[in-house]
Amino acid sequence: MSEPDALSQEPQPHMPIREMAARIRDGRTTAAEVVDAHLARVDVANSRLNALTVVFADRARRAADDVDRAVAAGVDPGPLAGVPFSVKESIDLTWSATTQGWRGLADAVPAADATVVRRLREAGAIPLGRGNMPDFGMRWDTDNDLFGRTLNPWNPERTASGSSGGDAVAVATGMASLGLGNDFGGSIRLPAAAVGIAGLRPSFGRVPRSAARDAGAALTLQQFSVNGPLARTVDDLTLALQVLEGPDPSDAVSLGLAPFDSDAAPRRVGVTRDPLGWGVDDDVRAGVDRAAQSLADAGWELVDLEPPLLEEAAVLWRRLACTDMLLTLDPALLPEPLGRSATAFLRDSTAAARPYESARDYAAAWARRAVIAAEWRRLQVDVPVILGPVSTRRTPGLDFDLGGQDAATAAWRDLRLVVAANFLGLPAVSVPVGLDRDGMPIGVQLIARGGADELALRAAREVEQTPSFPPERPPHGQSDG
Repeated sequence: MSEPDALSQEPQPHMPIREMAARIRDGRTTAAEVVDAHLARVDVANSRLNALTVVFADRARRAADDVDRAVAAGVDPGPLAGVPFSVKESIDLTWSATTQGWRGLADAVPAADATVVRRLREAGAIPLGRGNMPDFGMRWDTDNDLFGRTLNPWNPERTASGSSGGDAVAVATGMASLGLGNDFGGSIRLPAAAVGIAGLRPSFGRVPRSAARDAGAALTLQQFSVNGPLARTVDDLTLALQVLEGPDPSDAVSLGLAPFDSDAAPRRVGVTRDPLGWGVDDDVRAGVDRAAQSLADAGWELVDLEPPLLEEAAVLWRRLACTDMLLTLDPALLPEPLGRSATAFLRDSTAAARPYESARDYAAAWARRAVIAAEWRRLQVDVPVILGPVSTRRTPGLDFDLGGQDAATAAWRDLRLVVAANFLGLPAVSVPVGLDRDGMPIGVQLIARGGADELALRAAREVEQTPSFPPERPPHGQSDG
């Protein structure tokens, strides 16, 4: 009698993707069974949580049959054979509108897949649905007038965060095994932390962002935003990065970064528990301490530090981002109005941020960025990884980023370390480190020097492999029976 199949012992949607793909390739299970298991999770969870805006059930089943036929013919379908993944509403997928969460793009079906989607599909992965997001990814909560709100499966009264909130919730609840999102100001790391999964913001240029077409993207989008994966384990992120990375001729800012030799870097981590001393929740501080202890136990040297010029980096990110948002999302230039919550966020955030009014000041801000980047680069020669909170606040309630200029500023202050990584183009991994006093996940982030994604992933993996990593699954994403 053969050894019992592990898939019968653990629900397929919660299996690590490396093992899932291996079992499909060697015939211990089929892609069809895996896809059906994920669709069963969609049937249970999506009507409650509204994570996936569109589900491609028939297409996914046909793609699974293609994978299974390849296996039967002795053809290797790829390293992600049969792995179901979600695609954020801002990333092109040929047969589905790239709505950006906005009514004005409800019928905007692209002519070609984004390079990151094509690479996942060529590796054998199967698109299962679209992940919800706020209008144009502007907010740190996931809600829009086109599809409605995505709920946090741990507590529907708390934010699922954003802007890749739909993909994060889909992964956390087993509706997808991998999520494809993007991160302009924490949009991968924040929802990952809010729902207890892992998320990678790759280095600038490591993963193609989007093809340049007739209309160019704003400079902040080109420099601050990257595509990246959300998954349940750090190893899943690592495998996804290996598939996604590499230059793209259609993306002018994608780079051919060589893999980083993480063994050659000093095993030294700079720990910042309360960046800038602006305040941190006790449970969040405790989460950083647990992660730091995990790294110390694994042989890393810990150094307490304050990242250089952090406040200036966070302020410049905010002012540059809001300046470009005002220019590109001017209501007078849009054929359809923004959603109600996005309109309020744009109004309040830009007013509080003091956008640049002159070309001279705008240019000076970009020039200053090089000075700040050089300070961080010098630091990260000796201290190549920085550990700190994702948000210094425990997972807040719904619409925490709305309510006027003070609320907008409070949300940005909580995320000061997050946006600094975007401002500087650094790789950062969010990884869960337990639950807070209310039973909500807490995440920390590991920020590595530019191009050293492997080092950030290595440190995050060693945090993950300790008892501080939460084994629980979100209660509101599970079946009643």
